[in-house]
Amino acid sequence: MAEGQSNERIATETLPFNTDAIARAVERVAAGEPVAVPTETVYGLAADARNAAAVARIYAAKGRPDFNPLIVHVPGLAAAEKLGVFGAVERKLAAHFWPGPLTLVVPRSADCPVASIATAGLDTIALRVPGHRAMQALLAESGAPLAAPSANASGGVSPTKADHVLATLDGRIALVIDGGPTSAGVESTIARVSDGAVEILRPGPVTAAMLAEASGLAVTGTQGSEIVAPGMLASHYAPGKPVRLGATGFAGDEYGIGFGAVRGDYQLSAAGDLTEAAARLFDALHAGAASPKTRIAVAAIPQDGLGAAINDRLSRAAV
Repeated sequence: MAEGQSNERIATETLPFNTDAIARAVERVAAGEPVAVPTETVYGLAADARNAAAVARIYAAKGRPDFNPLIVHVPGLAAAEKLGVFGAVERKLAAHFWPGPLTLVVPRSADCPVASIATAGLDTIALRVPGHRAMQALLAESGAPLAAPSANASGGVSPTKADHVLATLDGRIALVIDGGPTSAGVESTIARVSDGAVEILRPGPVTAAMLAEASGLAVTGTQGSEIVAPGMLASHYAPGKPVRLGATGFAGDEYGIGFGAVRGDYQLSAAGDLTEAAARLFDALHAGAASPKTRIAVAAIPQDGLGAAINDRLSRAAV
């Protein structure tokens, strides 16, 4: 059991996404409890970001290090500007990509009501407007900004299905809303504006080329090892088995995750489509973790476009 997790088990209810499920989730959020809800990227473990005790329950359920900040989800830019300070470039990026899989890191506003535990004590805040109707419904009905990291045990494979949530959080949270498989399949791109450029802190569905076109600025990768945003831990997405990358073939004791012409036990995309591969990536790692084979091997993925996000997640899984 991960450090920081409680031994106490609770009954975990799973409900299909509908108005009754959202009403139940609103009750849980108001009571200071985290609930699992789908977004277009992965399932999130959501709680009122203003409630320090509720956010602490997210960390406890996940066994998440408390120095790792959380993304705060809001219904729109107006709500985001009540929590963070947006410049002209940030507003331009928000207008272009929100709602959607882009998280912007901006300075906290002077009167930001978000609990400092949600931002790990940093003077910045990571904000996103999600595009999924389930998370938007929960935001609208709860009236709360929602801190929501991926709904899985910390360091493990992120969940793209309700079953993935239950694999590590069953008995640790009260409610899972089942909205079916997520569409993007990898977590949001995280970026900030720094020194006249857009800096990608975590690659994701919004690529460097897309950010450059929307902002008109140069786009850089993150510099240094300081944790300034979610998802920056070197070891992350671990399936609990050794992971070999860049495979051109698979050994008998390896669960093979194929791509393109390299065929395996699980095919990310037979056609070599990076969007399809991203959507299936975490499901493939979950399948490898559940298989009787002792190791996992993954075919080489091109680095261009969405491949940068896929390879980022794979490199962390292989640490």
